[in-house]
Amino acid sequence: MRFPASRRFRRHTALAAVLGALAAGLTALAPLAPAAAAAGTLQQVTGFGSNPGNLTMYEYAPAGLPANAPLVVALHGCTQSASDYHAHSGWQKFADQWGFAVVYPQTGAANNSLSCFSWFDSTKDTRGRGEAASVVQMVDHAAAQYRSDRGRVFVTGLSAGGGMTADLLADYPEVFAGGAVDSGLPAQCATTQGAASGCQYGGRGLTPRQWGDKVRDSYPGYTGPWPRVAIWQGTSDTTVAPVNATELRDQWTDVWGIGQPPSDTRGLPGGTTEDVYDDSAGNPAVALFSVSGMAHGLAVDPGPGADQCGATGAYYLDTVCSSYHTARFWGLDGPGGGSGSLPAPARVTVTGTTDTGASLSWAAVSGAASYNVYRDGTKVASPTGTSYTDAGLSAGSSYSYTVAAVDSAGAVGTPSSPVTATTAGTAPRCYTDDNYDQVRAGRAHQSLGLVYADGSNQAMGLYNVAVMHTLKETSQDYFVIADQGC
Repeated sequence: MRFPASRRFRRHTALAAVLGALAAGLTALAPLAPAAAAAGTLQQVTGFGSNPGNLTMYEYAPAGLPANAPLVVALHGCTQSASDYHAHSGWQKFADQWGFAVVYPQTGAANNSLSCFSWFDSTKDTRGRGEAASVVQMVDHAAAQYRSDRGRVFVTGLSAGGGMTADLLADYPEVFAGGAVDSGLPAQCATTQGAASGCQYGGRGLTPRQWGDKVRDSYPGYTGPWPRVAIWQGTSDTTVAPVNATELRDQWTDVWGIGQPPSDTRGLPGGTTEDVYDDSAGNPAVALFSVSGMAHGLAVDPGPGADQCGATGAYYLDTVCSSYHTARFWGLDGPGGGSGSLPAPARVTVTGTTDTGASLSWAAVSGAASYNVYRDGTKVASPTGTSYTDAGLSAGSSYSYTVAAVDSAGAVGTPSSPVTATTAGTAPRCYTDDNYDQVRAGRAHQSLGLVYADGSNQAMGLYNVAVMHTLKETSQDYFVIADQGC
């Protein structure tokens, strides 16, 4: 991101320039890797194209990556590098887990004194020019090398990398099936460096139609499908004002021809709210993730959990694993591209929910003998018809579903875009506290110096602050001990 010329930032400019020069020098001294990277290792790649944007290419692929796997492009923020982003962002975890390759473009001090991608320079961020063209050359090289599914190429980026991500989605909608803009800017918000500050620190006052026109004008005459876009923004970001997330939402919902009221809203860890905007077929097209209290940076959540990832550091903030939720929004946690030729079922729709179930329907696919239904990436059913009701779910919880057609030989076709079903009722709430405070909060009661959970009357031990328990509220005012997990 192009930082302001304020007194606070000027004090660090000299140091940043030295660090940028050092990083550029280390890159120059690094040994050149062969064009084909070793599986399971982050490697520099040379000779990927004419490279008009003077970028460096790095890539990562898990061992044994099959053909027809997705490809993700991940762009770092200012003062960062490809290896830094690979180590902190969490994308390696999900590349290994769900099977896809990752390309990490890297810019440097020769392009920008703070190693920022030039999202504000029309000679570098427009179709066929500069850094944008270099990134697409990297995509072409990696897709040929790994025989990637060209229908499942995605791009994500932080800060200045997020601004460049939005530009790439506008410039090359035929290349990218989806994108994620993390603490970034709308596509073509600024066309000169002098205009960049106006985008960073305040709204431009444009209508959704005017924002959408900036995308449509980036590739005049384009009539194909538009990328699906995830937007991540911290509410306490003072480097990229939160209004940019609103403008990004306005921009891409207008491009998709849908309104700004969300189709669905749900809460995620780390004080995160997700607003989803569905297309005319009921599939998520745009998602806005707002992280309460987060400053400028990429949302990560270190830990071993399925929905955790990354490592904290400068501009890597411990809140929620954005890479996990972005990958799921793109459908990377699904069954993959499939070995068969059947197309993805259209009009996958959630037709109803109860406290413990969700019902789905979809359009029939010619040649399908059955359909695989996947909940959160795991196959849960193989109905022969075009509907399914999933049971045994938790109340007040959200689940992601995709559907793939299966031919008579058992070959699985392309999976659908995911849809989200949220069961009715209230999700169980858990409270971890000492026995004294559990009683004070009205979740337990004491008798003769011992404590018992309200409702279940389970024994919790002595009435003091030295004994800790987790209580789960399974229904109103009914609590059970849940020390082993809630």
